[in-house]
Amino acid sequence: MARKPTPPSRPGARAVDVRAWLAGSRISGFTVIMLGLVVLAVFVLVPTIGTYLDQRQQITALQHSVQLTKDQVAELQRQRERWKDPAYITAQARERLYFFRPGEVVYLVDDDLPDADVPRERAPVSDTLQATHTDWMSQLVRSVANAGLARVAAPDTPTTP
Repeated sequence: MARKPTPPSRPGARAVDVRAWLAGSRISGFTVIMLGLVVLAVFVLVPTIGTYLDQRQQITALQHSVQLTKDQVAELQRQRERWKDPAYITAQARERLYFFRPGEVVYLVDDDLPDADVPRERAPVSDTLQATHTDWMSQLVRSVANAGLARVAAPDTPTTP
């Protein structure tokens, strides 16, 4: 019993009979063997190519690492050469350790902040001793509680370094 072709679902499209199409195509044994060899070559070569690419990436990363290490070694050698100079050693001792020669006057500036960065006191400091008439423990607990409940943790005026 022959089947009737199904009507096309789109207007203007014609139905394709797959059985007729397959019956019309002839595949030779040579074509099948060659396709099999191509598929086999793909399965064999893809992992090998992936391994090759991974190794090339590792080699590039290691070459970059070697170059960085060589740069570090060169910098350390330059520093070692500088430390052989007595003038450099003297300069470093003066800067880092505050060494000075006998007879020299050394000035150390403790307060070298600009005037804008110096914190201003809000109330003048008293020279007289004042006694409080409250319990210090309750004041401490109240101070800790107020600090924990405060909304602003930093002063309102921003400071610039």
